[in-house]
Order: sequence, then structure tokens, then C-alpha cells
Amino acid sequence: MRDFHEPVLSAEVIGYLQPKPGGRFIDCTLGGAGHTENLLQRVVPGGQVLGIDLDPIAIEAATKATAPYKKNVIFVKDNFKNINKIAHVWKFTKIDGVLLDLGLSSGQLQDQKRGFSFLAEGTLDMRFGAQSGITARDILNEFSQSELIDIFKNYGEERLAGPISKKIIEVRMTRPFTSPSQLVEIVSEIYHQFYRGKSKTNPATKIFQALRIAVNDEMNNLKTVLPAAVSILAKGGRLAVISYHSLEDRTVKDFFRTESRDCLCPPQTPVCVCGHKKSLRVITKKPVVPTNQEIIINPRARSAKLRVAEKI
Repeated sequence: MRDFHEPVLSAEVIGYLQPKPGGRFIDCTLGGAGHTENLLQRVVPGGQVLGIDLDPIAIEAATKATAPYKKNVIFVKDNFKNINKIAHVWKFTKIDGVLLDLGLSSGQLQDQKRGFSFLAEGTLDMRFGAQSGITARDILNEFSQSELIDIFKNYGEERLAGPISKKIIEVRMTRPFTSPSQLVEIVSEIYHQFYRGKSKTNPATKIFQALRIAVNDEMNNLKTVLPAAVSILAKGGRLAVISYHSLEDRTVKDFFRTESRDCLCPPQTPVCVCGHKKSLRVITKKPVVPTNQEIIINPRARSAKLRVAEKI
């Protein structure tokens, strides 16, 4: 049995990427290697999949999971924002497809030492790779109130960013933040002051999301990898992205929309001066979402959205 999660929207990913024997793909977010294994099953013989992940634990698990395909798979421990450099080092240019599944694997969520989940009892780390500098603990204990508000608003779209940030500052003056449960307790307390009804999700969900995004610079990494991924695709190659919150989905949607248009000049400009040429054809006019059956089997899939575009 696989140690980590079965991949979200696996059938849909295969349907849109259309892997065939001899095909070459990059899985930018290796995780438990579920998507990688699905691709490998369809590109052998002769094909290859290159998997990228910052997490050494994910690399180790993926190596075991894909052992039957060891001649057809390459693993690189790096940040996917460096896809262009990685692709050229391993001669993975003009490839058939690139996949980004931006969700956390079950292994990461269950790792008590890293504090990704509000159910965890480990440290407030949240780094994908140990080489990353700042931790969630650093942010909570050292950032100013205004900086905390910006993170919670911009990356978590949290309406109570102000009072939560204020409470964090008050609490840390006497007791530094060290564990996820401390943060959950404070966020829950603030939520109960403003809302009487029971929330469908844990009140701390958006705060944990915001901290994880800030720690790993996820939005900037996503904005960097999208054009780089397109640059290494062959004509007709496809880029598939699974996002899990509105910030990611909006970024992908805007990028696809921009790159599927020729001129980007304002409407009032009589003649194009930008010189922009479209590089993509959007395949999914609306995001593809999981079926009810998949959500029942894997509740974490409920917020997933898949968007796919093809290089022209």
C-alpha cells in the first residue's frame, strides 16, 4: 500500500495530459509520486518522467513507490521554480507535458515534526525543504502586527486578520509560539468572539494556509514556474495545474488567459505596441473539479481545481 496519498483528479490528469509510450513529462510536485507513477505506467517503454520536490522524504518515498520504473524516472531535489535550469541539465526540453499538483501530500500533513496541520502536535516549522530559511514559528514570534495582518489577509484571505494578529502579539509577550495547538487555540478564541455558528472547517485553516505560503514563498514560486514550464514544452505539449485555494487558481487562470491572447495593449490603444504573441491554447474553459465520489473517498480533494493549457 502506498505510504502517501492517492493523487487528486488522477483520471482527469491522465485524460488531459494524454501520456503515450515514449512520452516525456515533468511532475513538478512529486509528493507521494502517485501522479508520477500513473504517468510512468503509460510512457514505458521508452518514455521518461522527471519528478521534482524540495522534500527529501518525498524523494525517498517516491523512489520506493516507482522502483519498477527506475530506468524511466529521474528525481531531482530542488524547488520547482528552477524547472528551466533542471530541464536543461537533464535534457528535458521540448517535452510532452508538465504537471503541478500544488497540494500537500498526506505524508507532509501527518509529519508531526513539521506542523503543517492544525491537528499536528509538532513544531511550527512548515518548510518544504530544510534549506529554506524562515519558519512559521519565526513569523509568529518575530513579525510585527502589520506584517502578520498582511500575511493573513493576502495569503489566507482571512477576515479576522486584524484581531488574530493583535492577539498573537499579546500572547507571545509572555509565551512564545512553539506548537500548532497554541495557534489553533488563539484563532478559535477570536472566531468565537465574532461568530456564534459552528464553522464547517477549522477556524485556523486559513491562518495555517497563509503561514505555509509565506514560509515557502509559494505564490512567487508559482508565478515563476508557469512561464518557465511553457518554455520547455514542445508544440502541442500540455501544462496541467491543480490548485487548492483561490489565490493559486486565480494566478493560473490569469496566466492562461494572458498567454492565450496576442495583444495585451489597453483597448484604447489603436495599434498594438506590446508585441505580445500568444503561446497557449486553453483546454479547460472552466476548472475541472473532483466528483462527489472522489471527495467522499478523499475529503482533501474537495477544493481542488484542475486547469490545462496546450502550447501552440
